Amino acid sequence: MTLKRNQHGQPVGCDLVDWSPPPQPLREPMEGRTCRLEPLNPDAHAAALYEVTRLDKAGRNWTYLPYGPFETLSAYEKWLEASAQTKDPLFFAILRKSDVVEAVGVASYLRIAPEMGSIEVGHIHYSERLKKSPVATEAMYLMMKHIFELGYRRYEWKCDSLNGPSRVAAQRLGFTYEGIFRQAMVYKGRSRDTAWYAAIDTEWPALQRAFSAWLAPENFDKAGTQQSRLSELTRPITQAAADNAVRC
Repeated sequence: MTLKRNQHGQPVGCDLVDWSPPPQPLREPMEGRTCRLEPLNPDAHAAALYEVTRLDKAGRNWTYLPYGPFETLSAYEKWLEASAQTKDPLFFAILRKSDVVEAVGVASYLRIAPEMGSIEVGHIHYSERLKKSPVATEAMYLMMKHIFELGYRRYEWKCDSLNGPSRVAAQRLGFTYEGIFRQAMVYKGRSRDTAWYAAIDTEWPALQRAFSAWLAPENFDKAGTQQSRLSELTRPITQAAADNAVRC
C-alpha cells in the first residue's frame, strides 16, 4: 500500500476530510430481536440481576472484574446505584426476551472519547442464563451497531491477557488483536497485562453482514443449534485487518 507523505517526505496518517466527532452515546434503550438493552436502573434491575449472578455459586464470573462478587443484595445494590449514575462508564442491563422479560447481564461503554472517535466496551458480566446464547451475541451486536451508527471510528475491547474466554470472545465478535500492554493495571491486588482488540468503522459493513447472517432465525435449527459459526464469518475480516494495518 502506498503511504501518504507530507511536504517533508515523512509518512503521515490519512486526512479525515469529511469526519467530525460523534456525539456521546445516550442513556437510551437498544432493541433487538432476542434482547433489549436498558440503561442500568437499580429499582428496575437490581433484584433480578442479583438473583442470576447467584447462579455462579463459586464466583468464577467475577475473577477478571475489578469488583465483586457481592455477598448480599444490599452490597450489590450499592454498587449498582453508583454505577447507574456515571456517564463514563455508561452501564446497560441486558434483558432477555422470552415469555418473561428478565435482566440477565450487564455491559457498558467506557473510555468514551468523541474527539478521537474512539470508545470501548467493557464491564461485561454475563450470568449463566446469558452465556453462550444468541442473546449474548445480539447484545454485543447492538452495542457495536449503535456506536458505528453514531460515527465512531474505533471500538475497543480490552481484557486481562490471562482471561482466555474473553480473548476468544473478542475475536469471535470481529475485534482484531492489537497486542499486549504489560503491567497495565493493578486490580484486586494483582498485576494485569492487558490484551487489546479493536474493530474500526471501515470493517463495520462486513461485520454487520456477518452478525446479520449469524443471528438470522434460519441459522438455527429447531433445537436451537447454530448452522454456521460466527467465528467462521468474522475470521476473514480480522485476518484482513491484521494484514492491512496502514490504510487510507
